[in-house]
Amino acid sequence: MTALANRLSDLLKELEPQMVAWRRHLHQYPELSFQEEKTPAMIAGLLREWGMDEVRTGVGGRGVVATLRGGAPGPTVAIRADFDALPIQDQKDVPYRSKVPGVMHACGHDAHTAELLGLAAVLARHREEIPGSIRFIFQHAEEELPGGAVAMVEDGAVDGVDAIFGAHLWSMAPVGRVWIGAGPIMANADDFVIEVKGKGGHGAIPQETVDSIVIGAQIVTNLQTIASRNVSPLDSVVVTIGTFHAGDNANVIADSCRMTGTVRTFLPHVRDRAEQRLKEIAEGVAGMLGGSAEVTYLRGYPAVINTEAEAEIAREAAIAACGEAHVERMQPLMGGEDFSYYLEKVPGAFLFVGAGNPEKGAVWPHHHPRFDLDERAMLIAGEVLGRAALSWLSRHRP
Repeated sequence: MTALANRLSDLLKELEPQMVAWRRHLHQYPELSFQEEKTPAMIAGLLREWGMDEVRTGVGGRGVVATLRGGAPGPTVAIRADFDALPIQDQKDVPYRSKVPGVMHACGHDAHTAELLGLAAVLARHREEIPGSIRFIFQHAEEELPGGAVAMVEDGAVDGVDAIFGAHLWSMAPVGRVWIGAGPIMANADDFVIEVKGKGGHGAIPQETVDSIVIGAQIVTNLQTIASRNVSPLDSVVVTIGTFHAGDNANVIADSCRMTGTVRTFLPHVRDRAEQRLKEIAEGVAGMLGGSAEVTYLRGYPAVINTEAEAEIAREAAIAACGEAHVERMQPLMGGEDFSYYLEKVPGAFLFVGAGNPEKGAVWPHHHPRFDLDERAMLIAGEVLGRAALSWLSRHRP
């Protein structure tokens, strides 16, 4: 661990008021995925002000990428934060409540950006102590498919990068704790639509109809056999029907119904099998009952798979920042994250940092209209990411 890494806690603490101010400004003026304009402009302006060696805007659409070259030649490590908001009305009673109707930072991306800005500011002041280069990736549109990461990768965001780290603040866990693990930690996140066609008619004459609701109900029931009979019990799969729409009148048998849902898996072959069986079941059940079904399967973000060496470096960084008693091995989550696209190109690790605190009202889950977080978590996440990046560079210097 470098001397600079051991000073990160104090250096970031000095910037805490500014980091809080950045976060609260972004919280008041959130921007939706693929509509971000003022946020990336603010980020790029600050990075240029701090003398980054290269600042690119419009990366993959609306992303910002900056590179800081250290005082000695060496490899390049990247750190990523996201900055888009959600279409949710902010219901918190706080001074920094969103000023944009129907839009709020309900997932902590404002804090992710503020913590990485704070880390960038500190490292820029001490660039001579960095054994290599650090690339700061500020990503747009994490919340909405196809996501900003895939376009940023295609536009060169990680070209020349040797490893990458990222973190997510987590309001449902207490501030001061960190979770990190190797291997799959977040799922393949896929969506689907099933359109069922039958033959409508009067509810009193069912023999002359093909009831799309009965077909749909049978499809819902039989889809659960994907997990119970088509996938090994040692693997993981979740098939969820989220919506079911059909009919308009009590005495009319609906001629069609529409269902939407999600499939979550970790392993590629399980993902393929789930998609195959979902289509076979929907089409087969509908055909057997005299109707038809059309399935649209939308593959979302791939699974987030941390590499062993980088996960260990991140774990050691978290222990140095928080103490071993406060660092736990992360159990896989069925949520999705497009950080996975970076990990498909370079080794790296994604970790979770607790940000909950009942005393500060940070008790609501992500994507809730009263979501908030303990802003001290930004210091922890910034320090862990900074320590991990510096440690990786020091171990891989020429």
